[in-house]
Amino acid sequence: MQARIDAFGTELAPKIVKYFVSANKVLVGSTLPAATQELVKIRASQINGCGWCLDMHTKDAAAAGETSVRLNLVGAWREATVFTEAERAALELAEQGTRIADSAGVTDDVWANAAKHYDEEQLMALVATIALINAFNRMNVITRQPAGGYQPGQYA
Repeated sequence: MQARIDAFGTELAPKIVKYFVSANKVLVGSTLPAATQELVKIRASQINGCGWCLDMHTKDAAAAGETSVRLNLVGAWREATVFTEAERAALELAEQGTRIADSAGVTDDVWANAAKHYDEEQLMALVATIALINAFNRMNVITRQPAGGYQPGQYA
């Protein structure tokens, strides 16, 4: 697959991405567990079909010590026994937050379940992580950024 546009060859894209990356740095510094952040990014990227982000986040998660079993089961998290109840709540919030056009948005039950596991700061970090990865996914999918060449920590 070839990209539709060399997004980073434009003058505008690096300026926009700089702010996305800055927002992500705030989230990385939050109290929301790093593993949860990566699982949410992977699940949203699966839903959105963003190969570039899947390549990046699965490799970064593996480099940070995430197991291949858990990485391979993110798409089937409901049936998998390898995720904590808190992670399952975050994954469900990520799914509903990513598929907002498919229903009435995030249900009260899903929000309440997430709120049982995360404090307000962590919930805000979770919401922002979902929003940010969806923005990255859309930019990459629209411009058809190819996957496979990312090296772990490349953009750390």
